[in-house]
Amino acid sequence: GACPAPAAATHRPLKIGHQGCCSVSDAADARLVAAHLGIPLYICNFKKDFARVIDYFVDEYARGRTPNPCVRCNDWLKFGKLHDYARSIDADFVASGHYARIENGRLLRAVDHAKDQSYVLFGIPRAQLARTLLPIGALRKPDVRALAAELGLPVAEKPDSQEICFVPDNDYAALVEHRAPHLARSGPILDQQGAVVGHHTGHHRFTMGQRRGLSVALGYPIYVTGKDPDSNTVRVGPRQDLLASGCDVAEANWLTGEPAPGESRPVLARYRSTGPLVPATMRTLEPAPAPAPGGAPAPSGRAARFSVDFDQPQEAVTPGQALVLYGAHEPDHVLAGGWIEHTRRP
Repeated sequence: GACPAPAAATHRPLKIGHQGCCSVSDAADARLVAAHLGIPLYICNFKKDFARVIDYFVDEYARGRTPNPCVRCNDWLKFGKLHDYARSIDADFVASGHYARIENGRLLRAVDHAKDQSYVLFGIPRAQLARTLLPIGALRKPDVRALAAELGLPVAEKPDSQEICFVPDNDYAALVEHRAPHLARSGPILDQQGAVVGHHTGHHRFTMGQRRGLSVALGYPIYVTGKDPDSNTVRVGPRQDLLASGCDVAEANWLTGEPAPGESRPVLARYRSTGPLVPATMRTLEPAPAPAPGGAPAPSGRAARFSVDFDQPQEAVTPGQALVLYGAHEPDHVLAGGWIEHTRRP
């Protein structure tokens, strides 16, 4: 099957570009490939369900957080609705083109670490691993293209998708303002001491660690170090103000043995999709009393939340982003993942 085009905006039709993995042209490409291989193609229309992803995207920016819609789309649609549909037609497996591996019931990083996408797959329900296929995780990207060319597939040289599929012209701020016009309002930019050093046109236009486009000069390199949607302020400061000693993570999904409450263990943590694996200590926390705002309900189980303390302070650990744990002694093995709630300063 192919991903559907996303839902339209509520106020006027939203022009969807041809970037990303969910455009009309991608569905047409899927049809061409299926015809070439002589296999049936079914198109699932999840347009209404995809509206949930866009709503989440806008809501997270409104809350001063930085969303990760690709992970949510995987969780809610590819490994949610699509698996439900597969069961309804008695399909044994759902295959995905992500660069990762599943071996002996465990989710692993791809052989090609430069293309690894295990980070965005942490939300797969553990029970679904046995019904999921990741056929290219053991291959490197050039080998996949060569195989596609050998098979005569029309997508052998198709460029990699880089942008968010439902954001027109890659202008995410315009999309957010279109659906939440109240966010497009001026507010102060504050320095470390709380002094006003400039003004912005909407806190949603800034992300943690951002350096360019601040329109503020303090005589030394400055970065966005925080945002407060309640006061509509953006805080800037030197690079060391980006450092975090640790963070708390909600909506944890454990893909391996679920630890007991309060249990600690050494891990490797990744808090950006293309970031390094950094040594840390994980400790499970008591489950949250209610679902995280804007997100899915926390999964059942004893360890729906955990904290992470980094061995060395890390830069721009951003609330709203995913944090994924890998084995301290088996760095290819995905243990769990969740969503960053709060960070701690050194």
